[in-house]
Amino acid sequence: MACLYKDKRGQARINLTLLYCSPLSHCSTIIDNLTSLNCNSTEKVSKMISKEDEKLLAVLKHNARASISDLARMLDLSRSTVQTRIAKLEQSGVIKGYSVDYGEDYLASLVSAHVSIKVRQKLTAKTNVELKQIAQVSALYAISGEYDLIAIVQAQSTEQLSHILDDIGNLDGVERTNSSVILETKFKR
Repeated sequence: MACLYKDKRGQARINLTLLYCSPLSHCSTIIDNLTSLNCNSTEKVSKMISKEDEKLLAVLKHNARASISDLARMLDLSRSTVQTRIAKLEQSGVIKGYSVDYGEDYLASLVSAHVSIKVRQKLTAKTNVELKQIAQVSALYAISGEYDLIAIVQAQSTEQLSHILDDIGNLDGVERTNSSVILETKFKR
């Protein structure tokens, strides 16, 4: 049977070494233990974030390139406090990374399309990895319905888009695709 324990750092862990031979009657206990483990880790993350951390995250969300000095000034904190908070948020996984937001003019120059993709079930994982390698695929969503995935593709031109669609259609696990070019964005939230 699986059991919960805390490691040297106080992190909740689960021992699954005997899970394979557990009788069926223990399944609900195991599920309850896993659920409480998940809830406890969620509670830990929410307890880690203070009001000051929330303010810091809001400023970084607006401008991830702000210097430590600028952040300290905006939040009325010392530089070392800001550095410590950022390091703590990165280590705990609250901050996963930093990204680039494109300017409106650049985005307007791109040709974007939604590409619905039907995938052979046994090759889904491989297809997802291959799609991730195509730089122009900006997002990939698993969906319900006739198709399995929707990829958001952004290209420099219709010619480049055509080549990318060919590349996607030629991937090993792809059965068929259906593309819709985005003509105009009415609004985005």
